[in-house]
Amino acid sequence: MNPALQRGHAALQARNVMEAIQWFERALEEHPDDAQAMSWLGQTLCSVGRRAQGVEYLRGSGRRLLEKARQSGDIGPVLEIAQQMQQWGDFPGAHDLLGPAAALKGTEFRVFQMLAVALSQLNRTAEALEAGRRAHAIAPANVMMQVLLASLEADAGLDEDARGRLERILAVPPPAREAFRAHKELARVLDRLKAYDGVFAHLHAAGRLSGALPEYAQQNRALLPDMIRANTAGFDRDLMGRWSDTAFPQDLPPPVFLVGFFRSGTTLAQEVLGAHPQVRVADEADFVWAMQRELHRMVGGGGSTADKLRTLDHMGILHLRTFYWNRVRDRLGDAVGARTLVDKFTLNTLDVGLINTVFPDAKLVFVLRDPRDVCLSCFMQLMVASPATAHLLSWQGTTSFYATVMAWWQHIKPQLTMDVIEFRYEDAVGQFEATFQRVFEGLGLGWDASVKDFHEHAAKKYIATPSRTQVAKPLYASSVARWRHYEAEFAAVAGTLEPFIEAFGYEAF
Repeated sequence: MNPALQRGHAALQARNVMEAIQWFERALEEHPDDAQAMSWLGQTLCSVGRRAQGVEYLRGSGRRLLEKARQSGDIGPVLEIAQQMQQWGDFPGAHDLLGPAAALKGTEFRVFQMLAVALSQLNRTAEALEAGRRAHAIAPANVMMQVLLASLEADAGLDEDARGRLERILAVPPPAREAFRAHKELARVLDRLKAYDGVFAHLHAAGRLSGALPEYAQQNRALLPDMIRANTAGFDRDLMGRWSDTAFPQDLPPPVFLVGFFRSGTTLAQEVLGAHPQVRVADEADFVWAMQRELHRMVGGGGSTADKLRTLDHMGILHLRTFYWNRVRDRLGDAVGARTLVDKFTLNTLDVGLINTVFPDAKLVFVLRDPRDVCLSCFMQLMVASPATAHLLSWQGTTSFYATVMAWWQHIKPQLTMDVIEFRYEDAVGQFEATFQRVFEGLGLGWDASVKDFHEHAAKKYIATPSRTQVAKPLYASSVARWRHYEAEFAAVAGTLEPFIEAFGYEAF
């Protein structure tokens, strides 16, 4: 192994990431075609938020490994690099490797399984289903693949096929993880088939199984409620408006922050906004979270975010804005340019106090939806494990977490000093043009008729939320008042949701 590469590995083991990057860069300088050095440099750059650079190195490594595979017939290294690319959200790049790899070795289960995932994430539904069928044909006893194939069948509209497959899987109880996913998928399929009476039994079964899954069991469920309590106690109008009259440098402009609650319509909003030629959307990027970490690095000790913001002077705020924009450029490269950046991270709702303090000149777009439809959709949806989604595994947990977050929003909204544009998902569906004309006007952007074709743009790219298949289709109204199919299930949680139903102007139970 290249000595510089060895030293890079040693630096990583010592958790000195920046030193590791320097060694990997040296390894690549000494051996410019070294696919291994490219891979390690790419992974490490991605891990520190320099995704635009990191992905390019991963792609370069993949191209070289693919050339070697064409000579040797060994596609294993290609699959490893494709897996890394998928881990960092580069599904287009992964697909560019997996397609040729599948052509080289048409009997390899893993290549077709990964290809099915990549194509699914890119909304190429028919091709994803075909790849899934190829993988299943190679390994018909693989239960994980059976569940994935059922999901692909459902995405392709083959709901009866998916239902039969999932019921057969569950008839011979599979391992907990596959059973959990199968119950979630079957609930989704039964809902689409209007077999409403069977949906909640599968959702409750999935919830019971989730306790056996380490990725959910290890989540700190107290983290976000504790954070909300600290923010409620710490943020006020005086703190958030402290820098409202400050003129900030033009190269540190205020983004637009798009927030709400899970499944409230933020992905629809991001795709409509992103279809405007003067807008660039960052989809579920960690810019605000990273900025908060930088604040805690700047101001040591165990104080709250609000307490630490109070200690900053003007230069401190400028540092945080500079850090934020450096993180954006590391992630997106030069893709933003002169366009308006829309930073869409749904649960940045919890950090609007921090956002308002650092970016008092920003605009905040908040998407509301009927609380009953929000909670139903959250409970039904299979989501990546996190401290937030760990609350969405039970019906009571889902509605309680919704109430906690939205009570915070009700508390902080009147105290915000930045401009807030709030709209309802139902209005976007029923009065699309009028609703989004108002949003674009509030953002200082002219109306562009091309945004009406947002679904065509969405169908051609990777979207980092479970709503990717919905926003790749023209608007439909079937998701409005969907909760009425499950009215009996709401009796147990009505007291939790009623204050928000009334406050947001929705029809009572």
